[in-house]
Amino acid sequence: MRLELRGISKRFGDFYANREIDLVVEPGQIHALLGENGAGKSTLMNVLYGLYQPDAGQIVLDGQPVTFAGPGQAMAAGIGMVHQHFMLVPVFTVAENVVLGHEPVHRGDLIDLPKARALVREISARFNFDVDPDALVEDLPVGVQQRVEIIKALSRSAQVLILDEPTAVLTPQETDELMAIMRQLAQAGTSIVFITHKLREVREVADTITVIRLGRVVGQASPSEPEAALASMMVGRAVNLAAQKEVAAGQAGPVALSVKNLTILERGGVPVLDNVSFDVRQGEVLAVAGVQGNGQTELTEALIGLRQPTSGSIELAGTNLAGRTVKQVLDSGVGYVPEDRGKDGMVATFTIAENLVLDQFDRPPFAARGWLDLKAIGQAAAQRIEAFDVRVGSAKDAMATLSGGNQQKVILARELSKELKLLIAAQPTRGLDVGSIETVHAEILKQRDLGIPVLVVSTELDEIAALADRVAVMYRGKVLGIVPGGTSRETLGLMMAGVPAEVAVAGGSGGAADGQGEVTP
Repeated sequence: MRLELRGISKRFGDFYANREIDLVVEPGQIHALLGENGAGKSTLMNVLYGLYQPDAGQIVLDGQPVTFAGPGQAMAAGIGMVHQHFMLVPVFTVAENVVLGHEPVHRGDLIDLPKARALVREISARFNFDVDPDALVEDLPVGVQQRVEIIKALSRSAQVLILDEPTAVLTPQETDELMAIMRQLAQAGTSIVFITHKLREVREVADTITVIRLGRVVGQASPSEPEAALASMMVGRAVNLAAQKEVAAGQAGPVALSVKNLTILERGGVPVLDNVSFDVRQGEVLAVAGVQGNGQTELTEALIGLRQPTSGSIELAGTNLAGRTVKQVLDSGVGYVPEDRGKDGMVATFTIAENLVLDQFDRPPFAARGWLDLKAIGQAAAQRIEAFDVRVGSAKDAMATLSGGNQQKVILARELSKELKLLIAAQPTRGLDVGSIETVHAEILKQRDLGIPVLVVSTELDEIAALADRVAVMYRGKVLGIVPGGTSRETLGLMMAGVPAEVAVAGGSGGAADGQGEVTP
């Protein structure tokens, strides 16, 4: 199926999210859509999928103009979408999820489960997916869950498949498998629109690249273009993709944060954190790697006081923080960038200026004798907005008016502007474009080079490679091993899949322990 978007415009009030966008996706083509945060990629795909109605322009399929009143009509026309956050029911089987909403029936209203299973087996065999139709989705690894999403789209005869940030929760090995699946689909004639911010993956799998900036198409590129050139097209300026460390790894100071035997038991005595131990030294970045859902969230919540550990200790500069409140932990000199900014990092109805001093409003220079100093708050907001390139209309606007990436910048600006004894950054660049990532990485490394211990939790191996002096890999609530920052992606990927550290280091190319017992099972 040949897809054309002709002059698509979408406006929200006076703001153009898309302005006169033209896009052509040929049959069997993998067409990557690149753009910085807020460029309009998601809006454009929501228009294509029937979630938004365009204010101007046409969607054309095989030469025929079409309009979609909703996703159901888009799916009926052969357009499928795999969302970044999977739309699966965990307690249903694969077959039940695949046919949900268009169930085959027999004997009146009874669901024809044998037919549903046969459909899954047929598509799975056609593309070598190796998916059991009777498996419960909640028991499947995320890589297999993503295959279920693709099977679900293909079961509805999708000829154009939109993949929205498809590798966000995958290990490197699962990412390689997805790339192979994408090529197979394209060879079979499926057109793929591939939305991602990962330049390495775009260059590896795309046939052509369209770059969007500020709601407009600014050009097309070949996958053979260097990453730096693609990044420059996305943000409109030169971007340094290599984070610069001014202090050599191995020159870190004494231990500042010591976590010993940290355990959290949930109902039924099941551990979500299982005897986790590690140290972070002054002037060091310890990165915590792992596929999302292996205990990283519970670890950061325990460190900051959002969860109380069942046992174990958290010592910062000789003081045990275990059992303390969030305010007590923050007041002890901990900066915290949460992975869920909407839930834990901001108050959406407060102004941007207020959010920039959320945990500092009750102390000088922002308050005196119980009164807020609005002038000082405003001045600090202006300085932090400029320093972190936060795109705002006014610091008096509500936080909710900002894009997700700019909300993240506000949180980072607040936390990195404090006098710190420890920085905890969970998914610090989630939702950010390459230009903003460059800024955030530089700010994190600046804290490290000032002697601050830094704990970075990330699912992005490129980010871990850029920042880490050492890497602790988590798997099913345990620290599977701690390896040097230069350890290969292959080794880290094996560990993220549950391979013990010593075996992964031996099996992964380019990885090695430091010879001083750092690889600790």
